[in-house]
Amino acid sequence: MSHEIAVIEGDGVGQEVVPAALEVVEAFDIGFEFVSADAGDATKEATGEALPAETYDLAAAADATLFGAAGETAADVILPLRDAVDSFVNVRPATAYPGVDALRPETDVVFLRENTEGVYAGHEDRLSEDLSTLTRVVTSSASRELAEYACDFVEDGRGPAGGPEDGFTVAHKANVMRETDGRFREEVLAVADERGVDADEELMDAFATKLPLDPGQYGVVVCPNLAGDVLSDLAAGLVGGLGLLPSANVGHDNALFEPVHGTAPDIAGEGIANPTAAILSAAMLLEYLGYVEEGQRVRDAVEGVLSDGPRTGDLGGDATTEEVTAAIVERL
Repeated sequence: MSHEIAVIEGDGVGQEVVPAALEVVEAFDIGFEFVSADAGDATKEATGEALPAETYDLAAAADATLFGAAGETAADVILPLRDAVDSFVNVRPATAYPGVDALRPETDVVFLRENTEGVYAGHEDRLSEDLSTLTRVVTSSASRELAEYACDFVEDGRGPAGGPEDGFTVAHKANVMRETDGRFREEVLAVADERGVDADEELMDAFATKLPLDPGQYGVVVCPNLAGDVLSDLAAGLVGGLGLLPSANVGHDNALFEPVHGTAPDIAGEGIANPTAAILSAAMLLEYLGYVEEGQRVRDAVEGVLSDGPRTGDLGGDATTEEVTAAIVERL
């Protein structure tokens, strides 16, 4: 069965790392149908819209989407794209690899981030010259849906091999945001109890202290939207930077995959961007569509290249995007 993959390179290094990821996927000759579309700063300048309707519709109709990055228009692109694929969870693994100068080489954590509400629900108002407000949205239904996914995730053995074998940690701030994070905490823990899955909890500020000191105590971490965004970036600093972090925005019948890094305008167009995060995002895409063996082969090839080289400048090497990609394809 052929799958249609929407490909949205976006801005900056997205136009370099997404083609690299496609080159790796195409090495398997699976027969995917890749359909390209535009979004981002350049698209807005050319058309007046950062995310044209046809791009949104393509992502909504495709079997999966591979996205690069957007610049100043990021919120106008990625949030609607997540809506297009009906994404309710953002999966962000942070793994330290051999050969990479990681601050904490024992780090192997997966963040499962609520992806539809919280402070990213978009309810902001400027009420006067002095006052702006932001409404935080938390529902029992979205919290429970995330918790069900987290239970499936750990029961299926998709958590980090080096982390706790069972269960997950809920990171929240219910001691201050009693109604919103309080609801999130209650619902997630209730689902874990109903499913018989072990779940502990940590205040998110305490988690931010404990993670760098001893990342090995954590495996799967379930977070509200903003907390997941911030804490996963903190974890990136422990493993060698954002250039190594992939992500998946998973919906009920569709998903969008993207590297966590942004457009990197300081190096865009120079051919030296690290393609690892985009290639690992493509590995997640393969696994999502049922090509589990192929996805693991990509991970193994990436790990081999990170260990032995060549490496891009952000990892202490001097290789180009093309050279790293070719080395990964050769290992495949």
